Amino acid sequence: MSAPQYGFGSGSLFGRSLTNTPASPVRFGALQDVSFDFSFTTKMLHGQNQFPLAIGRGTGKITCKAKLAQINAQVFNDIFFGLSNPTTGSVATAIAEAATVTANIVTVSNNATYLRDFGVVKASDQSIYTRVTSGPVGQQYSCNETTGVYTFNNTQNAVAVAVSYQYTDSSNGKTITITNQLLGNAPQFMAAFAATFNNQKQTLLLNACMSSKLMFATKLEDFTIPELDFDVFADSAGNIGSWSVDN
Repeated sequence: MSAPQYGFGSGSLFGRSLTNTPASPVRFGALQDVSFDFSFTTKMLHGQNQFPLAIGRGTGKITCKAKLAQINAQVFNDIFFGLSNPTTGSVATAIAEAATVTANIVTVSNNATYLRDFGVVKASDQSIYTRVTSGPVGQQYSCNETTGVYTFNNTQNAVAVAVSYQYTDSSNGKTITITNQLLGNAPQFMAAFAATFNNQKQTLLLNACMSSKLMFATKLEDFTIPELDFDVFADSAGNIGSWSVDN
C-alpha cells in the first residue's frame, strides 16, 4: 500500500503561449501561491417534499489565480497582453536627480536620451518650481524636451535643485508596447503546475487558458506581488487537461 500523498508549498507554475510560434515557455517566478477552482452549476428537481428528487450538473468553469513576486516582461506579455514580443530597451525615470543651477542652466545627466520632464523642486525645502514656456522669473523654469536642458531665472544661480524626468535606455530592460486591440483578441496559453513533497509528485496540465486580470499593488515596507487571474477552456480536440499524482 502506497503512502498517503500530501502537498506543501507553492509549487511551480509554467505558461506556454498557444499564440506565438515558436513559443518560449515562461515560469511564474517566485510563485507565492496559486489556486485552481473547479466548479459547476447544479439544478435540483423538487417534488412536494423538502429534498430534491434528482440533481443535474450544468455548466462548469475552472478559474485560477497566481501570485508571483518576479516582474518579468515575457510572462506578462505572453500570458496577459499577447502583443508583439517585448523589445530590448526601456523607458527609465530619474527621480529627484541632484543638480545645481549654474549660469541659469541645468543639463540633466541623461540628456542624450532625454524623453520628458516630470518637475523640479528646490532641494532645501522641497518647494515646487513652476514650469513656463520661456523667460522664467523667480521660482520658475523652462525645459527643452529635445535636449534635456533646464533654464532658470538668474536669481536661482547656485541653488541646489532636484529634477525628475524620463529618458530612454536602448540597452537595458524590456518594453511591452500596449496597443488598443480589437475586441475578442487575447493570448491563449497552456498552464502547467508542478509540486513535489516527500518525493511525491503531482502535475496539473491545463491545455488552453486565457487571462482576464493582471493586478499589482505597491506598499511601504513590503514587496510587490503581481497577481494573474485566468480561466480554462477546452482545446480544439475538446480536452481540458490532465492531473497526475503519485498516489
